Amino acid sequence: MGFALELEKSGVPTIPVSTHVFARLAWATARAAGMPTLRSVFVPQPVVGRTAFELRAYIEGTDPVLKQPFMKGVLDGLTQPLTDEDLKGATFERSTPRLLEPDTEDNLRQLFIDNGWTDYLPIVLPTEERVEQMLKGTSLLGDKVVGRMRPTAFREYWEFDIEKVAVNAVMAGARPEYLPVVLALSASGVTARSSSTTSFAAISIVNGPIRNEIGMNTGIGAMGPYNLANATIGRAYALTCQNVQGGSVPGDTYMGTLGNNWAYTACFAEAEEKSPWAPLHVDNGFKPTDSTVSVFFGGWYTQSGFGPRETWKETFIRCLTASDHYSPPLIVMDPLVARAFADLGFTKPSLIGWCAENAKLPARNYWDNQWVMTLIRPHAIAGVEPYASRLKAAPDELINIFTPNDIKIVVLGGETQGGFKMIGGRSSGRGPGTDNKDTPTGLIDIWR
Repeated sequence: MGFALELEKSGVPTIPVSTHVFARLAWATARAAGMPTLRSVFVPQPVVGRTAFELRAYIEGTDPVLKQPFMKGVLDGLTQPLTDEDLKGATFERSTPRLLEPDTEDNLRQLFIDNGWTDYLPIVLPTEERVEQMLKGTSLLGDKVVGRMRPTAFREYWEFDIEKVAVNAVMAGARPEYLPVVLALSASGVTARSSSTTSFAAISIVNGPIRNEIGMNTGIGAMGPYNLANATIGRAYALTCQNVQGGSVPGDTYMGTLGNNWAYTACFAEAEEKSPWAPLHVDNGFKPTDSTVSVFFGGWYTQSGFGPRETWKETFIRCLTASDHYSPPLIVMDPLVARAFADLGFTKPSLIGWCAENAKLPARNYWDNQWVMTLIRPHAIAGVEPYASRLKAAPDELINIFTPNDIKIVVLGGETQGGFKMIGGRSSGRGPGTDNKDTPTGLIDIWR
């Protein structure tokens, strides 16, 4: 769609082809690019895994959206003269009323649900008094711009300020002292309400002194709903993303085929004091005394195991090779596991290096992946390493599917069992196809 838009702007007649389930998204994308009447045609979903005979039947058949022969739509779109309506640009209304009319609590709650402003769990109504109290969590003014957000590439960005984040933090049940963390997460530009069909969620890790200052849980149940700060910070971030990017409407601005329950809240704090290694934010170039958040774009899969037991290498290799090739693992391990690896002589970099070296698949298996084909293969064709070498490999040749820079390790947990999880978690801004910051880690302290 983006390429078609560029051709149209250059005066080259173009007709983008989309599958029917993406019709609303195709029209919204054209509108976001300033071409609300861009002509489009549609074929049935799916196209992946269909034979050439089946795909030809799509072309020779009926457009399932426009209800006319597919080729008629193509020919008409390419040959019919542009009308005055076609030549009009697009305008966008970004203003929304700052205050709602007074009403009963029940009616207001229903209004929030009807407008898609919630995650469909009960919310705290964001009254002026509550929002004002929330804003005491930062020394900055409420009209300071935090950043811009959009659900996916080719959608228009929406700009938002501190007060809008505070409103969503109130809704989530957060406390004012949590607001700087929510602001830092929101400022990352990584949406927790991605529209990816792969049903990604944003996973965030908090490091530094603020963990203890606001009472975040790094021990037993650190990844579960057992702590107010962990739960409400993640929820506030998710609600903010939903409401400052123009919504998260299934079939329109949200296209995740399965969805993801981690989209409710996925915020954890590292157990730095119990780890034998430097914490994540220090790995990323920050000082131990800095308070930071790191955002990972993933949550698509989870592998798990115990160790390091006698067969830990086989277990790790099985988990690594079962991981999605486009979404490298964020390895979350209990302090018992981290210290046991340290006792075996591993530093964090050497363990990550071992994982990268031993995560191998036949080239055929590596390239038989939707994300790898669509987002990595173009870079491989252009000669970008290490992807170019992977593309040159014979089908049965074993190739490394991750680099050491892809894999991250975080230590947390209550030391009741030596368990670990490998969670799909591409660092925002790393690798082909990303559309975010250059680093996954941002300072919380600037939002205090």
